[in-house]
Amino acid sequence: MKIKKVLVSQPYPESGKSPYFDIAAQYGLDLVFRPFIKVEGLSAKEYRQQKINIADYTGVIFTAKTAVDNYFRLAEETRFDVPDTMKYMCTSESVANYLQKYIVYRKRKIFFGQTGKIDDPQLIAALNKHNKERYIIPVSDVHKDNLDVLDRNKVNYTKAVMYRTVSNDFQPDEPFDYDLLLFFSPAGIKSLTKNFPDFDQDKQNVKIGCFGVSTAKAVRDAGLRLDIEAPTAKTPSMTGALLAYLKENQK
Repeated sequence: MKIKKVLVSQPYPESGKSPYFDIAAQYGLDLVFRPFIKVEGLSAKEYRQQKINIADYTGVIFTAKTAVDNYFRLAEETRFDVPDTMKYMCTSESVANYLQKYIVYRKRKIFFGQTGKIDDPQLIAALNKHNKERYIIPVSDVHKDNLDVLDRNKVNYTKAVMYRTVSNDFQPDEPFDYDLLLFFSPAGIKSLTKNFPDFDQDKQNVKIGCFGVSTAKAVRDAGLRLDIEAPTAKTPSMTGALLAYLKENQK
């Protein structure tokens, strides 16, 4: 079967540029960016049930732009005026730069790692240097970050759930006529089975690709066939795996 229409279960690229576009042009694909999941912020009332007061902390550890948005949203909704003395620790430079949406960027209070991971050596060094701060970490209800490295380095931190991942439901009149579905999280697979309980991969002749070990497990646990898997030694990215599959099967 020739792949013609592909659903990439991610938001449309903000920059308007993506390797997916190059692949689509090369193979004449109809490409649709459509997340199966969406992020929903907790209300101030829901947040307060955790009994974690934002004002008790002198620093924040951000692992994603979504965390930044929801921290400042809840700060406003709980009438907390974030002080200029607040320290910000970010897992990547892009997250650190995103802070400019809410605050004036000052190097003495914003620190970031290079790898996008919580155990980044540069980030841990900054946390050790500023070890007198009390940190809050905004997370989602399904976060999987391993925070053991913070415990080992005796970082004083508290996790606070500020947003949740929910199914981004398809509308009754929304077409679902794809030849290939690409997933990036187990929640996306859960949303697929929720939206389409009668989904029959073989009957509908749909290929499935995914990124990540946990996502691959979710595909198989749902009784689905995984046709394209990343990362692997040969294809470390989803676009690389897609290109390799098309080269092999779309001749």
